Amino acid sequence: MKRILIHLLVLMATFHYATAQKGVDPTPEDITHAKNLREKYSKDDIVILSGDEKVTFGLSNTVTVQHTIEEKMMNINHRADIQKYEFYDSESELEGFSMKFRNDKTANFPVKDEFYKSEDLFFNDYRVKYMNVDFPVQGYTYNYELKKKYKDVKYFTTLYFHDTYPTLKKQFTITVPSWLEIDIREFNFAGYTIKKDKKPDPKTKSTIYTYSIENLDGIAKDDNAPGMSYNYPHILIIAKSFTKDGKQTTLFNSTADLYKWYKSLVDSMDEKPSTLKAKVDELTANAKTDEEKIKNIYYWVQDNIRYIAFEDGIAGFKPDASQNVFQKRYGDCKGMANLTRQMLKEAGFDARLTWIGTKHIAYNYSIPSLVVDNHMICTLFKDGKKYFLDGTEKYNSFGEYAERIQGKEVMIEDGDKFIIEKVPLMTASANKEVYTSNFRIENETLVGKIQGTMKGESRSGFLYGYNTIRKDKKENALQYYISGGNKNFSVSNIVTSDLTNRDKTLTMEYNANLKNRVSSFDNEMYVNLDYMEEFASLDFKERKSDYEFAHKRDYESLITLEIPEGYKVSRLPESFKVANDTYTMSISYEQKGNTVIYKKHFVVNDCTIKKDAFQSWNQSIASLKKIYNDQITLTKN
Repeated sequence: MKRILIHLLVLMATFHYATAQKGVDPTPEDITHAKNLREKYSKDDIVILSGDEKVTFGLSNTVTVQHTIEEKMMNINHRADIQKYEFYDSESELEGFSMKFRNDKTANFPVKDEFYKSEDLFFNDYRVKYMNVDFPVQGYTYNYELKKKYKDVKYFTTLYFHDTYPTLKKQFTITVPSWLEIDIREFNFAGYTIKKDKKPDPKTKSTIYTYSIENLDGIAKDDNAPGMSYNYPHILIIAKSFTKDGKQTTLFNSTADLYKWYKSLVDSMDEKPSTLKAKVDELTANAKTDEEKIKNIYYWVQDNIRYIAFEDGIAGFKPDASQNVFQKRYGDCKGMANLTRQMLKEAGFDARLTWIGTKHIAYNYSIPSLVVDNHMICTLFKDGKKYFLDGTEKYNSFGEYAERIQGKEVMIEDGDKFIIEKVPLMTASANKEVYTSNFRIENETLVGKIQGTMKGESRSGFLYGYNTIRKDKKENALQYYISGGNKNFSVSNIVTSDLTNRDKTLTMEYNANLKNRVSSFDNEMYVNLDYMEEFASLDFKERKSDYEFAHKRDYESLITLEIPEGYKVSRLPESFKVANDTYTMSISYEQKGNTVIYKKHFVVNDCTIKKDAFQSWNQSIASLKKIYNDQITLTKN
């Protein structure tokens, strides 16, 4: 009897599985379609067959937004496992987040809902819902559905056509009611076939905007890429005003409206600058000049306030009170900017809060939207000049600016008005690096001395990295940095300038031994002088998006080799030079007396290498590698 019961249970389970799979497994047409797509998108596992996004607006005390997404997703590989996720915060909520089988029955993947964790976010109200989704066979499909509500339209800003995965069809439908005045701005549409339609809906007294596109690649998974707003097609939605009960309310109709809202947040801070007085007096007591007072305050904030990002509802836009940042010794960019401002004001200077979008963002302040900026700094007005102070840029010198804000527009507080200005651009020479090496050959080892200097961002980047290392590991870290982790490159007797001073050119000198750079055969000796091979790894053959350097570079290396007694130079590697508006690369060898002089000079004038310049860049790198792998030939007399 027991065996019969077990047999029946197995049959029931088998029948239940077969029933559950009915209308779920891929059809032969699906499998064929998936195989064809795999040939086209060979590095992707998932394709979005169709995506339909709808945006509608509601009205309560303010304008709300309902954003719904429906996607049909297909596995084009043998199997695939992905994570589907969506973020939300105190200004939004997820009313629906589900995955369904192709027969429209719910696929009960466990949904997790937790705070978003990141190394650079200390406290946040940013939450993420996610589910782990498995596609068991090729051609398998799911239908994804999302319903998200924004409690205030100012926080709903952007719609991008591209997705993580390739998309065959994508459509946006934006329904704008008659009581809402909205500005829809289009970016990066050139080069894409995007169909647009605008038509009235008399029944609902609305205007319906429709955008559709086909056959999009997935978002490129490249490091050091520009922000998406530079190259990817997208729509920016700006709610200008709404009318309720015959009364019109202005939202973000102009930049002045954006500033007015920002200022309202600043005005609501409970500032107690007297808390800072004792520290400001201490920092300025022995200063002989105004510039010294300013530096003492600015550098103190850099060195003593830990930068920790915050995403906490309105705190994502509202600066923390200066006394709070001072007492806690940590804050986000807004809190650090506010503390810098208040300490400088306490010292008698004219300092003001300043909003800015870093280079990650393509927009400027002609767009009245929260999307135009992502950072805050402090502007000092002194002797008819403006100085931009960013406390988050550790070891940045007064009067120097990080690449990420150079040339960007800023919005400076000016009472009820505001000032639009631009952060000055710095040249590559501001970040000059020079290395001078003198070598001789001892027992097939290069032995000698190296001297180096660094300015600007090359210096500040080094100082920041060095000074964040634990004291007992600093010496090993310095040796590793100098040698580039090369086990054949040993250094000793390192002497440096003050590695806390961000105002002076950083200098270092050290003895160096380089193994495996010299080899002898019969009457000939072969020497490879290049131990750094700068830029050799930057080959963009597989890259899909523009490449961005961290900062402009001006790098010089002069290596002198003493020719061993009894030898003469019988061959030198070729010289090489390429120069354009973006970069210059120059390498040369020459013999002077009893020495060989190897010179390298690299200048990066524009931090962005565009995709259309990749071919010429790769050719330059191929030429560099050829020279790096070449050798000096010395022959016995």
